[in-house]
Amino acid sequence: MRDPTRKSVLVTGGAGFLGSHLCERLIADGHEVLCLDNFYTGDKSNLLALLDNPRFELLRHDITFPLYVEVDEIYNLACPASPIHYQFDPVQTTKTSVHGAINVLGLAKRVKAKIMQASTSEVYGDPQIHPQVETYFGHVNPIGIRSCYDEGKRCAETLFFDYHRQHNLRIKIARIFNTYGPRMHPNDGRVVSNFIVQALQNQPITVYGNGEQTRSFCYVDDMIDGFVRLMDSADSITGPINLGNPSEFTIDELAKLIVELTGSTSTIHYQPLPSDDPTQRQPDISRAIEVLDWRPTVALVDGLRQSIAYFDDLLGGRQDTVG
Repeated sequence: MRDPTRKSVLVTGGAGFLGSHLCERLIADGHEVLCLDNFYTGDKSNLLALLDNPRFELLRHDITFPLYVEVDEIYNLACPASPIHYQFDPVQTTKTSVHGAINVLGLAKRVKAKIMQASTSEVYGDPQIHPQVETYFGHVNPIGIRSCYDEGKRCAETLFFDYHRQHNLRIKIARIFNTYGPRMHPNDGRVVSNFIVQALQNQPITVYGNGEQTRSFCYVDDMIDGFVRLMDSADSITGPINLGNPSEFTIDELAKLIVELTGSTSTIHYQPLPSDDPTQRQPDISRAIEVLDWRPTVALVDGLRQSIAYFDDLLGGRQDTVG
């Protein structure tokens, strides 16, 4: 007889950075996991520890096409999340967010599953209020080079709430702020992975703009705990809920800290700021603290050490430089 506490969980985008960590957490919690990925940015190597587990199943599938499975819960993480990847094929990026949302929502409606959307702080665009609260509608360019991602995620949120209102679907929406940690793609163009790879190779650290723009960095383990707490929360808690670390750092501060931790000889080189790149990004997590009893616990320096060790191993080892 099946354990009534064991759930069957679908994770779309499960071979990616966040998805693979989520799959591991769900397996550790005793659930059955169906991991779906088209491997556009995901990598099977992220799942090596799970492939032989009898409660884990991997399926190659593009979420822009319908899926017919039987599950209790769905985490929809399928979408390239770094500018380099989502701008490579912007039409497909929008389709992944919009068509993908329609397909997973249709599945959730059919099997009566609870479903969580991995949304993003990018729905706030280049915010005019600081820090960002969930009631803020955002300041987004609908026709810029980042719009395929920003507007795709905003439309997905719309679809989730329309399915909730029209079909009484049990939904959850997490707005994810900058997250980092092991299994980030080394060439994804995101600031933490960029800086670590450049520092480990003693290359110039590329800082766009004057380095005074700010970001808030959340370690992956903290983010995954937020996902699970949100999914396990009462049905009345739909979100959107900001998940991220409210500790704010300038890009210059991040670059100098990574150079220090790697013992690198890299110097900082400044380049023009890309179009629509936000100058401030910091979550207000009051709602997450109140309704999920969640807050980040991993300090930036500790998370960076873990990330540096991962990239050091990935790049062939410079263990003597990792402090």
